[in-house]
Amino acid sequence: MTIPLNDLPSKVSPVELLKAGSPTLAGTIAQTLADPVSDRFSDNDSQFLKFHGIYQQDDRDLRKTGKTYIMMVRLRLPGGVLTPAQYLACDALAARHANNTLRVTSRQSLQFHGVLKSNLGPLIRGIHETLLSTLAACGDVNRNVIAPPSSPADDFGRQVHAHARQIALALAPRTPAYHSIWIDGVALNLEDPKTREFEDPLYGRTYLPRKFKIGFAIPPVNDCDILSNCCGFIAIAGDNGQLRGYNLVAGGGMGRSHGNEATFPRLADVMGFLPSDRVEEVARAVLTIHRDFGGRADRKHARLKYVLADRGVAWFREELDRRLGFKLDEARPFQFDRQGDLVGWRRQADGRLALGIFVETGRIKDQQEVRMKTALREVVRKFEPEVRLTPANNLLLAQVDPEYQEEITRLLAAHGVRIHSQGSLLRRASMACVSLPTCGLGLAESERCLPDLITRIEALLAETGLEDQEITIRMTGCPNGCARPYLAEIGFVGKAPGRYQIWLGGNASSTRLNRLWRDNVIETNLIAELRPLVTRYARERAAGESFGDWVARVLWAESPATA
Repeated sequence: MTIPLNDLPSKVSPVELLKAGSPTLAGTIAQTLADPVSDRFSDNDSQFLKFHGIYQQDDRDLRKTGKTYIMMVRLRLPGGVLTPAQYLACDALAARHANNTLRVTSRQSLQFHGVLKSNLGPLIRGIHETLLSTLAACGDVNRNVIAPPSSPADDFGRQVHAHARQIALALAPRTPAYHSIWIDGVALNLEDPKTREFEDPLYGRTYLPRKFKIGFAIPPVNDCDILSNCCGFIAIAGDNGQLRGYNLVAGGGMGRSHGNEATFPRLADVMGFLPSDRVEEVARAVLTIHRDFGGRADRKHARLKYVLADRGVAWFREELDRRLGFKLDEARPFQFDRQGDLVGWRRQADGRLALGIFVETGRIKDQQEVRMKTALREVVRKFEPEVRLTPANNLLLAQVDPEYQEEITRLLAAHGVRIHSQGSLLRRASMACVSLPTCGLGLAESERCLPDLITRIEALLAETGLEDQEITIRMTGCPNGCARPYLAEIGFVGKAPGRYQIWLGGNASSTRLNRLWRDNVIETNLIAELRPLVTRYARERAAGESFGDWVARVLWAESPATA
């Protein structure tokens, strides 16, 4: 069921009208690109740009002297896998057309920041020449499909990644505008009857009500935070260790809005089991349920999770069965016991090596003491490892011949990247969104704040004898939750400049939501708020009990309502 323009609900958001009026997603992007005077796109075109993988932003540090418009460009990169040539091309493009950094995202992609309008065309053409794309990295479509990064050589992991790529291709929008604008460099011919009558075969004229996210997971490691996705596939092994199929989960999502109780984070529900050859049709069916039943009047209440919350899991299962023409089997047993990336060297199933590298806040850049961007460029150029990005903002250099291990270790160390001391357990378990100064939604600092805050929390743990304790800590500059703070043992969510909410009680496997503990805390008071909790935890915890589990057992019992 697609939604023609004349059949739109009587009350829809302005973005819905924009999409319906220009289903090619072309807008006047090409005309603005050709204008040498303008440094920005119109507000309407900024909405279309998102579908092309671009966010129009401005440097908020410079607003006192006027807006300086810049763009963020994001890759669509299923499973987060880059060939050596692709990584080197991205490194060079970031230096030539962006701010000479690469940002690993929480959905296994790369972002280019600080891109001027005049550099957009050359950047995206350069990306295209590497056989990569930015189409559908943002916008009201299926976003980047994520998959476990840590199984680069075994057959099981390869099959899961193949399914992730299959779904990404099947659910990609078909607009001709992307190639016309960014590759051919010309405006789409809107007088052509085919163009004038274009309607995406999957998404229709109005695409989805909001973004849609798909992920894969291989138990017992939940490194993709699978229950935070709109649609998730949990790989199930048979008795012979081969891929048997997947448990489907649906209805997860992190985003919420301050002061709006109709918005909330939600964990996905387990729907049932499907054989692996039905993955594409099941993903398509879940997506079209969102397309046809998601809210189009209020974009804050338009994700698939609200369809599940409003209509119920039983309704969703019935609708899914109807669209598929068959019922899913009963879900197979599975268990997650941890989340997070391994760092350092380890052996792959085929005997080659993989190297996990912690990238603090996901920003690949050169600093005075740690020249990570240069180090990675030299390693990839000389030894040609496969580069795998992780949903925790880190990366993996895979398919490395063991004879190169020591040389790679020395080369990285020469640039300040010391793989045997990649930060404390606490620091390696942290994540932050970008937020200020570029994200237009940011209410408080995140990427620029978290490293120093982690240092202060490390000192607090040392005071209480917990210096070797791992606690998942995530920070976002707004409540939309791009770093998935509502799954963390400690989550900091920006409320206003220099002020944060504190959320407590997630678990090590990312299968439990945390709860609001304190609201509107000044940044300089965050440690003071945590100190009595950490002190109690050190004194009262059971043997082996994590901080999040202690919070759930003790604090939630004492204060079942949020603060």
